Amino acid sequence: MTSRAGTMRLACMFSSILLFGAAGLLLFISLQDPSELAPQQVPGIKFNVRPQQPHNDLPPGSSQDGDFKAPTESVTRDLPSRAPRGLNLQPAQPQGHLNMGVHLRPRQRRRRLLIKKMPAAAAIPANSSAGTFVRPAPRALDGQWVSLHQSQEERKRVMREACAKYRGSSSRRAVTPRHVSRIFVEDRHRVLYCEVPKAGCSNWKRVLMVLAGLASSTADIQHNTVHYGSALKRLDTFDRQGILHRLSTYTKMLFVREPFERLVSAFRDKFEHPNSYYHPVFGKAILARYRANASREALRTGSGVRFPEFVQYLLDVHRPVGMDIHWDHVSRLCSPCLIDYDFVGKFESMEDDANFFLSLIQAPRNLTFPRFKDRHSQEARTTARITHQYFAQLSALQRQRTYDFYYMDYLMFNYSKPFADLY
Repeated sequence: MTSRAGTMRLACMFSSILLFGAAGLLLFISLQDPSELAPQQVPGIKFNVRPQQPHNDLPPGSSQDGDFKAPTESVTRDLPSRAPRGLNLQPAQPQGHLNMGVHLRPRQRRRRLLIKKMPAAAAIPANSSAGTFVRPAPRALDGQWVSLHQSQEERKRVMREACAKYRGSSSRRAVTPRHVSRIFVEDRHRVLYCEVPKAGCSNWKRVLMVLAGLASSTADIQHNTVHYGSALKRLDTFDRQGILHRLSTYTKMLFVREPFERLVSAFRDKFEHPNSYYHPVFGKAILARYRANASREALRTGSGVRFPEFVQYLLDVHRPVGMDIHWDHVSRLCSPCLIDYDFVGKFESMEDDANFFLSLIQAPRNLTFPRFKDRHSQEARTTARITHQYFAQLSALQRQRTYDFYYMDYLMFNYSKPFADLY
């Protein structure tokens, strides 16, 4: 009897140990994060592709008051894995994910934060062009294409860094029709061109007219047709949705020029040749304000303005007559800190840059950028040497103040100081 009772006591103890063990195992399992038991995917994160829904039936990038919000970031154009526009790339959530309202343990919360911080495919800015750049046709050699492509990436990098440093608030402003008033539209090849006067704009508009099928050759288009005709549309003539659509999907480009050289070119063109607009409007006001003892004939016609007098007008905060597009800042004409340009060309490398751009947009093979001078064809083009001759007429202080006036253009487009004594 005693032996049997001892056996039953041992059996009960053994059963109790098993029950406690099973309970402990169940408690341990219940305390684990189920996502930690799933196999880890290394490297990278899986992404779900979901259509991005506009809020309140407004187009993406627009605000409640009807303005367009400018992007705060830009993305590289040539990534082969770039997502189509309108698709939002988001990290895929594990199956059976906890409800977002449930309190997350520190380990789980930390993993969520890490996922957010990992570089995923960025959302495309509202005015960036998706899938615009393609490898040019065989007319451009591989080595030359690589060099030109690298040059483009460097120019855009410098421009964006300058904008981030000095015009950070501009990227958060809304795009208005005024910001796009200098942009011309070519719908067939989906091109937006921001006009910078004295940086090849006349010939660029000829090229756009040929691309649009309005002319068969750039040589056939006269100066007055280019500048005073209505063949090319400006972006500000479209409605809000039309502007936003083109900013988002077209290839946006501008061409710039060394600021002092562009200024001298504008002065020579407008004040050293007969001109029925600039002499009476600008010349008369400049002579009346800045020339002591100006002759009655000069005041009547506005002819004969000298370069130092013109610079006095430019630097005067109380100008007797307003600013003009031919010598205004590129940063004001084209708003490059607000509009994410895909291509930044330079007048100094016009032929290579222009023909590279035409390859990128798959323009007809026989279309090249024209070399001819639009006006005063017998006169030498404004060069660095000619520019120095004009600026030699100024005092060191005037040169410095003129450099300060164009400082953002020098910085954004990576032009070096034209005079050694500038700071």
